[in-house]
Amino acid sequence: MAKRDYYEVLGISKSATTGEIKKAYRKMAVKYHPDKNPDDKAAEEKFKEAAEAYEILSDADKKSRYDQFGHRAFEGGAGGGGGFGGFGGGGMDMDDIFSQFGDIFGGGFGGGGRGRSRGPVRTKGTNLRIRVKLTLEEIALGVDKKVKVRRKIQAKGVKYTTCTTCNGQGQVMRVTNTMLGRMQTAATCPTCNGAGQSITSKPNEADAQGLIFSEETVTINIPEGVTEGIQLKVAGKGNEAAGNNSIPGDLLVVIEEIPHAKLKREGVNLHYDLYVSFSEVALGVSKEIETVTGKVKIKIEAGTQSGKILRLKGKGLPSIERYGSGDLMVHVNVWTPQQLDKSQRKFFESMIGDENFTPSPSGTDKSFFEKVKDMFS
Repeated sequence: MAKRDYYEVLGISKSATTGEIKKAYRKMAVKYHPDKNPDDKAAEEKFKEAAEAYEILSDADKKSRYDQFGHRAFEGGAGGGGGFGGFGGGGMDMDDIFSQFGDIFGGGFGGGGRGRSRGPVRTKGTNLRIRVKLTLEEIALGVDKKVKVRRKIQAKGVKYTTCTTCNGQGQVMRVTNTMLGRMQTAATCPTCNGAGQSITSKPNEADAQGLIFSEETVTINIPEGVTEGIQLKVAGKGNEAAGNNSIPGDLLVVIEEIPHAKLKREGVNLHYDLYVSFSEVALGVSKEIETVTGKVKIKIEAGTQSGKILRLKGKGLPSIERYGSGDLMVHVNVWTPQQLDKSQRKFFESMIGDENFTPSPSGTDKSFFEKVKDMFS
C-alpha cells in the first residue's frame, strides 16, 4: 500500500511552521494514542503514521529532502527496509516512538506513562555517515555498491544485570510542583543511560559500554536518478548500543557525483558539446556521440548553423520520482580552422562575397536566447 503524503497525514500545508507541525502531531497523537484506543489496531497504525510524518517534517533537513523528492528520497537502503527514520521499514516500534517523541505530550497524559508501562527504553546506537562517489552511468542505471564500514558492535561475553537505580525500567521518575498541581515526569536513567541494564563483566578489549570495533562489508542499493548531496539510509548498519534491549543506529550514505568528461548535468537533462568542421556542416554528416547508456549516431543536416541545439528525447537521466527521463541536448559548434595553407586561404578568399557564404538569417532562425527558452518549455 502506497504511503500517504505526510502533510495530508497531519492535516497541514507545506508552509506550516515548526510550531504548527508540532501542534498538528500532538493533536493526532492524543487522538489515536494507544491508552485511549486499547486493542485498536487501526488507531495504532494511525498513531505510528502520525509519528512517522512528524519525524520527517519536524527535521529541517529531512523536510527539505521530502519536499524535493517525496517518499523516494529516503528509499534505497539495503539491509533494513528503507523506511523514513526507521518507522516505515519496521525498524521502530511503539517504545521507540514514546522514547523519541514522548516529551511532546508534556508531563501528564501520553509518552511518559505509556513508556513506563511497557518496560525500559530501547537505547539506539549512533549513526554513521559515509560518502559514495558515482559516475553518471551508475546514476542513470542505479547500482549496488559494496563498502567496508567500521562500526561498533557488542563484544562476545558481555554480561548484564538489572540496573538498581531504575530497576530495569530505563527511566527514573521526577515529581515537580506546577501551577496546575504536582506533575510526574519520566527522565532517562543517569546510571544505565536508559538501557535498564548495567555491565557486570566484559572482555578486556571492549570499551566501557561493552562494545568493540568491527569491519563489515555492506551492500548499498542506490536507485537510479539520485543527485549530488542526497542522503540514503541503510537501517541498522550504524553503531550498536549497550544492553540486550538495544537497537543499532543507521548508516547514512551521502551521494557524490563524479564529473563526466563530456556530459554536463542539469537536473535530469544532459548537455553535450559537438564540434564539427565547415565541410561537415556544409555537406551534412553523421556523428557518433556519447550518452550515459552507450554511443548513438545522429545526423547533422547540410547547412546546420553553429549554435543549433539537437534534443535527443529520453537520453538524459531518469527522475528519482520515476516521472520518466530527461533529454540530451547536443550543442552543435562549427570549428573555425586556426591555420590555413595557401590553397585553403585562396579558396576562402574566393568565397568572400559569394552568395552561399554570405550570412542571411531568415525570420525563422531563432536567437540563442530563444533556443535556450525552447529547451525548457
